[in-house]
Amino acid sequence: MDENRIVAPELLWEDTEETVIRPRFFQEYTGQEQVKANIEVFVKAALGRGEALDHVLLYGPPGLGKTTLATIIANELNVNIRITSGPAIARPGDLAAIITDLQERDILFIDEIHRLNRTVEEVLYPAMEDFCIDIVTGKGPGAKSLRLPLPPFTMIGATTRAGMLAAPLRDRFGVICRLEYYSEDELLTIIRRSAKIFDVKLDAGGAEEISRRSRGTPRIANRLLRRLRDFAEVKGDGVITREIARIGLQMLGVDERGLDLVDRKVMLAILEKYDGGPVGLDNIAASISESVDTIEDVCEPYLMQIGFLQRTPRGRVATPAAWEYFAVASRAEKRAGDAENGQGRLFGI
Repeated sequence: MDENRIVAPELLWEDTEETVIRPRFFQEYTGQEQVKANIEVFVKAALGRGEALDHVLLYGPPGLGKTTLATIIANELNVNIRITSGPAIARPGDLAAIITDLQERDILFIDEIHRLNRTVEEVLYPAMEDFCIDIVTGKGPGAKSLRLPLPPFTMIGATTRAGMLAAPLRDRFGVICRLEYYSEDELLTIIRRSAKIFDVKLDAGGAEEISRRSRGTPRIANRLLRRLRDFAEVKGDGVITREIARIGLQMLGVDERGLDLVDRKVMLAILEKYDGGPVGLDNIAASISESVDTIEDVCEPYLMQIGFLQRTPRGRVATPAAWEYFAVASRAEKRAGDAENGQGRLFGI
């Protein structure tokens, strides 16, 4: 994926300030009201019983606050959290070293849990279910299996692809929550809070412009806020107004609906080259020289969310809203127009 995309929902190198603005407790967390309300109940119940919280799986598009929610749960439970990722745990021994270091009721957070090695998953099953871990020592006929007890802990897994999780692993999570895209009002609250923390001057029009083009994703909203702060200081008087926001976002290549160059290339390829579809994902990727993963993981979820794209058994299809927004005439309309013009010329009109 192109790391220079300003609307990329994944964490980029420039997002180093993100940890500063992350809320630490439920009362500071905006959005995901249903998920938040449910988890609050489970946390309070676990605290009341003095037990470890049941294992939690958080899934949904990137940039919606899965890591933030995991740290909030740890803070609310007043326990330690160990953060790692699926690709970072290469061998069963790596996982064993992490888990055996946990204290009672601590939290182990594994981001991108769908990318765990299958052999590592096998070690994880008894750890999650029976709070024990099997370690094999020696080789050949002299090999021995040792079962070590573990203190009760909470596993929190985060993934953007819940369907890629193995069924035995998914079934061991007692709490499964899907995070949804944020509304513009929720993003407005987040943007205003971030502006106070960053000490950025922001008026109502500027905040509305940012929230409208942030693709329903807080990470993108905060990134746009930081970039527009630069435009306000250089091209304005330090205040992010609606006009400054529009100028800055236009220069950043973010349009009225939050689409960037890659999104527009995808939609225009479907509309102009394939007459709105249906068209296969590989054909789209080849026609715009972009990777299939970028289109499927980054572009498509948002294009489907705003109603520009549909997935069908035969391929991707552009919706009437996409035709209207991009003001592209279909081949049928063009043929009808050409026929009408030809008939007009025939009769001297």
